[in-house]
Amino acid sequence: MLSLYPFSFVPQIKYRLWGGDKFSSVLKKEYVGEKRGESWEISTVPKLESEIATGPYKGKTLVEMITAFPKELMGEAVIERFGNSFPLLIKFIDAKVPLSVQVHPNDALAKERHNSFGKNEMWYVLDAEPNAELLLGFKKVINQAAYQQLLKENRLEEVLHAEKVSAGDVVYIPAGRIHAIGGGVLLAEIQQSSDITYRVHDYNRVDAKTGKTRELHNDLALDALDFSIQKKHKTNYSKDLNQVNTVLETPFFTTSFLPINGAMERNYQNHDCFHVLIGVKGTLSVYYAEKEYALPLGGCLLIPAAIQQLRIQGDGSCLEVYV
Repeated sequence: MLSLYPFSFVPQIKYRLWGGDKFSSVLKKEYVGEKRGESWEISTVPKLESEIATGPYKGKTLVEMITAFPKELMGEAVIERFGNSFPLLIKFIDAKVPLSVQVHPNDALAKERHNSFGKNEMWYVLDAEPNAELLLGFKKVINQAAYQQLLKENRLEEVLHAEKVSAGDVVYIPAGRIHAIGGGVLLAEIQQSSDITYRVHDYNRVDAKTGKTRELHNDLALDALDFSIQKKHKTNYSKDLNQVNTVLETPFFTTSFLPINGAMERNYQNHDCFHVLIGVKGTLSVYYAEKEYALPLGGCLLIPAAIQQLRIQGDGSCLEVYV
């Protein structure tokens, strides 16, 4: 059996009517076409499974690797909790103009309706133009009837909270919270493995590719929406150099921030799970078994559970994610 190693995957870079060109200009990814809004980096969503980019297992999908090496790749504790279902989906999003206003179902509703995980997610802002903002939840108390009336009158934005953001900001979006990414924002998205979105408002835009407005899901969204008011949206976290700075601990994933100058050893012996490393600044390299694996800005590596120790080296920062 060939040994497992840190896996990088072929990005799946997708057209979106709101997409821009920062995957090329900022993240230095190669692709053909315009208005690229999402780069799916690590996915087992059916028909959108990630494919290993380098090494002896090049060309194999993540699903094939989990089937062949479930415990070695995922970890026994993860298998016990999720079976062979990889629980995360990792993306980059480039919003040249605003995304639709939307909401995602929780686990119970997604299981009932779609036989899927729900979608709790977090955003790490990589780049933001001046005055760029996110829409995050409601800014005033309303009930379902008032919400529906505002939708009907095309006035929903009047009751949504707008939050200005800059590079390094982190926001957690629990299932049920209405939200949208504003124009001029490039971010990394860490989420449960789910492709379920209920779109409730799309600015009456027509997609040039189809000549039509996009479908809305207002009936489905009603049962998913959380109308409670959130006073604080950004997540505060430490940024101590060459340290593991915990950013977010949720039932769905834990994320840490690792700013590195020089070298940092990572020991995963007490973690019975895989890890994902996401390059968010500068240039880093991961060293394992005397081999080097690149982790640039916009790069992602999946570290199988069987790998218990590695070294991260360079001048930059990464996110470290596990379940």
